[in-house]
Amino acid sequence: MPYEQPARQGAHCVIGRDVTFGKNVTLGHGCVIEDGVTLGDGVFIDSHTIVRSGVTLGAGSQVGAGCILGEHLMDFYQDHACHDHPLVIGPGALLRSGTILYGGSTIGAGLQTGHRVTIREGTVIGDHVSIGTLSDIQGNCHIGNYVRLHSNVHVGQLSRIDDFVWIYPYVVLTNDPTPPSEQFAGVHVHSFAIVATGALVMPGLEIGQDALVAAGAVVTKPVPAYAVVVGSPGRVSSDVRRIKNKFTGEPVYPWRHHFKTYMPWAESDFTAWYNALDLPQKRHYGLEQIEPE
Repeated sequence: MPYEQPARQGAHCVIGRDVTFGKNVTLGHGCVIEDGVTLGDGVFIDSHTIVRSGVTLGAGSQVGAGCILGEHLMDFYQDHACHDHPLVIGPGALLRSGTILYGGSTIGAGLQTGHRVTIREGTVIGDHVSIGTLSDIQGNCHIGNYVRLHSNVHVGQLSRIDDFVWIYPYVVLTNDPTPPSEQFAGVHVHSFAIVATGALVMPGLEIGQDALVAAGAVVTKPVPAYAVVVGSPGRVSSDVRRIKNKFTGEPVYPWRHHFKTYMPWAESDFTAWYNALDLPQKRHYGLEQIEPE
């Protein structure tokens, strides 16, 4: 049953109207919970965080100090009126201090952010996504399930990142072919691809399934599935399936057969997990058309 007040709250909190609290909600000092917010069971919100109108925060979520959930869009600054831009965050989120999530996005279960992450409006994020410190998601993006973005990643508007993608620090996904312009074209990174540290991907390009973009590469052409791209401008140097572990001589890629930490196949292996999925589950993960290996 919903509660009218949190189980515990610090000093100087401000709580609006029609707020729904689950069981055992904790607020730190100086929190602002605006009208129409829903906080699930066991939510913990640290001091000086603002949760704006229309936010739903799932059960078991933890929010660090100084965060803003449901940040205003530009229309607020035009008339200073609250507009309907709901933000839905699934259960089990861990949002570290300084995170800012704009209104108008939908986020699945288990989101984790580093410090001072920004996610703009119109973004759809799947389950169990990790976004590192100082990363910037520029809105109207689609991010799949089990995606790992490290620190200082910039994702331009209209980008699409499919399931099980790794993007390492200081990567930039651009979206303006002729800057400055008003015609954007987002990058599309397909499932299981890896974009290594400091890579730059030009607007509108696709990074194919299981491709590997090497550190510092400047990608100016579409990247085929399983390709290794190096250099500036980027060129295809090999196939990832030819890369061997220098100690054992065994193939390193596709990485899903050798890495399982925090992945849904952690208790078995990828092949067993994949074979146990039904067709709707494969579609959920974008795996119904996965290329054979």
